Amino acid sequence: MAGRTSHSAPTCTSPTWHLDGFVASLTSSSANTVAAYRSDVEAFARWAEETRDLRDPADVDRLVLRRYVAHLGTKQPPMAKRSVARHVSSLRRYFSYLRREGVVATDPSTSLRAPSGDGKLPRVLDHGDVHTLLDGATPEDEPHWRRLRDDAVLEVLYGSGVRVGELCGLQVDALDLSNGAMSVWGKGSKQRRVPLSAPAVAALRAWVAIRHEVVGAEAGAALFGNERGHALTPRDVRRIVDRRSPRPTHPHALRHTFATHLLDGGADLRAVQELLGHADVATTQRYTHVSNHRLREAYAEAHPRA
Repeated sequence: MAGRTSHSAPTCTSPTWHLDGFVASLTSSSANTVAAYRSDVEAFARWAEETRDLRDPADVDRLVLRRYVAHLGTKQPPMAKRSVARHVSSLRRYFSYLRREGVVATDPSTSLRAPSGDGKLPRVLDHGDVHTLLDGATPEDEPHWRRLRDDAVLEVLYGSGVRVGELCGLQVDALDLSNGAMSVWGKGSKQRRVPLSAPAVAALRAWVAIRHEVVGAEAGAALFGNERGHALTPRDVRRIVDRRSPRPTHPHALRHTFATHLLDGGADLRAVQELLGHADVATTQRYTHVSNHRLREAYAEAHPRA
């Protein structure tokens, strides 16, 4: 959920929805995730009030929730299936909280299901695009410090497959460059140790050597900083990718590319799952579909009898 854009719709302030208590209960979630949960539940509360004249979650039943999910998929423009699934996840967590607190007698979201995915495969960069992104020529007017920082950021994203939020949250003491590894805090405040590629280690050493010239005291121990000396943000990372990529893409595509290139090279699916920090191997399996799709394309292009 992290990385969603905020909505401009008015905030639902009715205390009967217990939104403040729900948000306060999300102690293990990132700030972006908390904001997304609140936004999703507020959207549902507004819909319930405006279309069903419901003012209290105790009056919400399974049929109301199913109608809301159907509304999300049929309104104009219709919401993408993945986004609908996110809203369903938010509502399930919200009503689970209300049930624990005794606000509702039963959880109406227990059997609520999201629509199946739209079948789109993650977009993966080809090797030529990766080479240009990581090793492209430096513009004459680019500051040296920015080149060093951008090199390190991109090498970590592609070489370790971390999420953009995880990268922005890195601190200096997370690095273990002598052993080619670093510690990352992922979703659910779970920490994992990931390897660093040799180019990433070299780029990080070069960046760390001049980091103090760029990152201000207000950024604390943040590993990466922006032009203002503050800790790097996901928006800053997007700008880095936009400057360096030979064609339009997004930072998360480097994570997709990391996973797919590993599987292309014969890596074990479970190992890739651990590296990505996926709780469920089913989430990782979509990359096998990408890898198989690429294999079929290569066969069709290269084999004379294909």
